[in-house]
Amino acid sequence: MFFQIIWDEEDDLLGNVQHIAEHGLTVDEVEAVLNDPQSEDFSQSSNRPCCFGYTPGGEYIIVIYEEVDNAAYPITA
Repeated sequence: MFFQIIWDEEDDLLGNVQHIAEHGLTVDEVEAVLNDPQSEDFSQSSNRPCCFGYTPGGEYIIVIYEEVDNAAYPITA
């Protein structure tokens, strides 16, 4: 569980908010998984930490993130 999750500005076309939106996900859905993961691991392609869990709507997703000073910076989901 992370007490802080770092998001780029919504209008930043190269930011993480826009990137997860391209995958059909919202900030709230990603935060739900980061705050209540079912399991954790490391991405095989990037070796970054990742977690698996359910969105409030019941979709099972993976969130890949970086840890920054005890906060999570979502990379993709």
